Amino acid sequence: MLKKASVLLGLLTLTGCEEPLTLAQVCKETPGFCSDLNKDSHCKDERSDVIIKRYIEYKDPTDENKYQLLKDFESYNQCITVAAKIEHIKLKAKKTSRIDGQLTSIKEMTRLYQDTQNTNHPGLLYYQWSRNNNQNALTKLLAIENDKSVTQSAEMQFFLASYYIKFDDEKTIDLLYKTLELNKKDNVPNPEVYTSLISLFYKHDKFKHAYIFSKVAQMSGIENIDVFEIEQQLITNGKSLDSLDVLAEQTFQQIMAGDFVSPREF
Repeated sequence: MLKKASVLLGLLTLTGCEEPLTLAQVCKETPGFCSDLNKDSHCKDERSDVIIKRYIEYKDPTDENKYQLLKDFESYNQCITVAAKIEHIKLKAKKTSRIDGQLTSIKEMTRLYQDTQNTNHPGLLYYQWSRNNNQNALTKLLAIENDKSVTQSAEMQFFLASYYIKFDDEKTIDLLYKTLELNKKDNVPNPEVYTSLISLFYKHDKFKHAYIFSKVAQMSGIENIDVFEIEQQLITNGKSLDSLDVLAEQTFQQIMAGDFVSPREF
């Protein structure tokens, strides 16, 4: 996942602050936000994100700030859990530090889930359902799926697609298309957007669509995209792969430029 330059540098300008906030300043003012995470270089970017977002949520504990912190803690947890399994022959303290960070992330995610049980924030509702099987949260989310907070968010359109894919293929494709329509310039969409579209189109014998998004996925850097069977289906039906390659290139460029429009038909 691409990181914003400001996050990579450990800087974030807070509303009302004249100067940017640095990691050093956060660790000096609130040392507890740094001391209970890993001390080595593993998961450096994820750790930096968490520290800054912890401070923001501490200063302004809105549901949106809790949501952003929860996402960053989840990313950090995934990274540090892997790092914690790495044995360091000479410095056992490094492994202990990583385990401390892992435990902190679990504790903090639990806190955030408890703090937001009664939320109306769409992202938190999705996390409450998808991570904790909170059916009440799902009911609330589906009740607001036509609100602007959901319809104008690529992230939320993708989240809804991950729900509808279990029983409504047509709606799922519409939601995945909308996810791509809302994609910001130069942002790489979640790989599952492409793999889901490929799978659904292949399932419904829409081989042209499946081929185009297979090629778009490859252009986006997604590995292990197998187009052989799709190619064979198209060749057997006398379709030109060259013309579809052109459409795939155009589609990729539109997505990366933030100009993609859901097509009626390729």
